[in-house]
Amino acid sequence: MRGIVSWGAYLPYRRLDRSLITQFLGQGGGRGTRTVASYDEDAATMGVEASRLALKATDLTPDTVLFATVATPYVDKTSATTVHAALRLPDSALALDLGPSVRSAAGGLRLALSGAGTTLVVAADLRTGLAGSADEASGGDAAAALVVGEGDAVVAEHLGGASATEEFLDRWRTPGEIRSKVWDDKFSELTYIGLGRRAFKEGLAAAGLSVADVDVVAVAAPTARIGKAMAGKLGVERVAPDLTDTVGSTGAAQPALLLASMLEAAEPGQVLALVVLADGAEVSFFRTTPALASFTATRPVADQLAGGAPLTYNRFLSWRGMIDLEPPRRPEPARMSGSAAARSTDWKYGFVGSRDREDGTVFMPPSRVSFDGERTDQMDAEPMADVKGTIATFTVDRLAYSPSPPIVFAVVDFDDGGRLPIELTDTDADEVEIGGRVEMTFRKLFTADGIHNYFWKGKLIRG
Repeated sequence: MRGIVSWGAYLPYRRLDRSLITQFLGQGGGRGTRTVASYDEDAATMGVEASRLALKATDLTPDTVLFATVATPYVDKTSATTVHAALRLPDSALALDLGPSVRSAAGGLRLALSGAGTTLVVAADLRTGLAGSADEASGGDAAAALVVGEGDAVVAEHLGGASATEEFLDRWRTPGEIRSKVWDDKFSELTYIGLGRRAFKEGLAAAGLSVADVDVVAVAAPTARIGKAMAGKLGVERVAPDLTDTVGSTGAAQPALLLASMLEAAEPGQVLALVVLADGAEVSFFRTTPALASFTATRPVADQLAGGAPLTYNRFLSWRGMIDLEPPRRPEPARMSGSAAARSTDWKYGFVGSRDREDGTVFMPPSRVSFDGERTDQMDAEPMADVKGTIATFTVDRLAYSPSPPIVFAVVDFDDGGRLPIELTDTDADEVEIGGRVEMTFRKLFTADGIHNYFWKGKLIRG
């Protein structure tokens, strides 16, 4: 039996009320909200956060990482290796990028389900468009990760599916452009519905199912309109929410995000269908197993939907590079050193300190020499990414360079040892107080000369 063993979904903390677009520009906007990745987030950092949630819920260690995004942080360089390093996976694990297309994300899941071993399928995306456009308002930023494996740990057995591939102009964007261009919406809708119905019928036959056997279907489509039209043609009584009213259309992340949301609401013994419309149609069927009853999702999608904080539209435009705000008058940072980063991979990407074997002192960053200078190389690695901490003191810096000033720095005492000054993110300055609790999150410090300087920041534990 092969299928989904675990999953994790990540929604950024900030939310944009679509009505603010109309108020600011006099056009565009609409009802509902969309998720917005922070200025220090990209597809890789969001993919790391989703993967951390997925791996916390299982004891399996992936031997393959497949990373899909349309908003790739790099070309030439592999971004999946950044995810691999932050998760501290063994160097024998294969890490590959898929993309850059929405269909590649669905293809990654298909490859994992038809393969062997344990595969981590990660999909993340940042969606936007020109100011006032439908894409800007309807898009959303998110990530989701699925652990695919075999055995008794499987919570959703893969029953089968089918594909329908066709070359036609629907949505396209050349590298470097912020705007996706779209052909005629009605043409796309008619084409996708024909492909989707055919793949759904063939998938049912391959899985040995009838329409009446399917309990819930989720449709990931280029637009909410196409998704609703497709769902209405399948004959399945129950359709899972597409999350477009609260999250937005999340591109490459949408198939895995909808599957994660559907699994969180499912019960053992149900048949779930996932239909992905992107340059064709991809249909997969799953049956939830008794193992689902004892599975606890880490930070369910529903809980994350209930959280979040508002974001002004002008700040959104700044984060997306649509307008340039005057930064603090301090020099921008120089590019990071590739060789220095290579010498400290465990610390920089994995946030691994060291602990003195004799007196238990935790060093951050890691040290080879004991606090009293009496011992050398008598340390054990001390992973700190999942360790929470308490704010001992903090400062609000309005002079240091930042794409989104001010910067909040805090000195954090970590549980069970270790103290470190860290930058806080997803945080308003008036929220911070001594004694506040923080957890770590993987982010970008800055980008210089096209190099993303990744490291770990703290974010407040609210509630």
